[in-house]
Amino acid sequence: MIDPRSVVAALLLAAIFLTLVEGVRRRDAAAAVNALVALVVAALPFVLRATADLVVAPTLAVWLAAAGLLHAVGMLGPYDTVRWWDTVTHLLSATFVAAVCYAGALVGGVPWPAVATILFTFVAGLWWELLELVARELGEAFDVEPVLVHYGRRDTLVDLLVDVFGAVVIVAVDLRVFVPIVDRVLAPSPRLLPRSVVAVVVGFAVLALALVALRWRRDG
Repeated sequence: MIDPRSVVAALLLAAIFLTLVEGVRRRDAAAAVNALVALVVAALPFVLRATADLVVAPTLAVWLAAAGLLHAVGMLGPYDTVRWWDTVTHLLSATFVAAVCYAGALVGGVPWPAVATILFTFVAGLWWELLELVARELGEAFDVEPVLVHYGRRDTLVDLLVDVFGAVVIVAVDLRVFVPIVDRVLAPSPRLLPRSVVAVVVGFAVLALALVALRWRRDG
């Protein structure tokens, strides 16, 4: 019997594909690129099931596809015209990230999993905001439309607050929906926390260096 959630995920994937087609039709490179990335990410659960014989929770597929669709559609205009669109998209994405982080913290035996989840979700939000800045600088450096849009400091603050709120909701309700799949993929390991910290630091360093280099190129 087909799980209804898998059907919903497939329909959301089809909707993301339509946003990709619309972005191409409009010759909107930013919208098309974001829709393509959203499509690839949202399709991962189906790809893993087909190629790696890994049964991924249908809830994960729906959550990924829903967040991807909101972001892809937002790039076609709603981010600029609908005031709440960005907030809702960030909240959905933040709760997804937090749910995965919470499952990873529980499975990996990370001390204070609730605190770790909130901190890592906040850090993920910071990483995204930095990525938006890098995208803006790339657009200005090469005189092309940036694939991500940075709306200023106030928007960044609101986004980060929404990210934290989403994480708090996840740990407050003790949502463990992704624990079984994370347990299959990620064996409990005392190295999980230090490896995660190293990955975060390296990611920030790469983005920071890229941002500095782009601004030096622009001002120099």
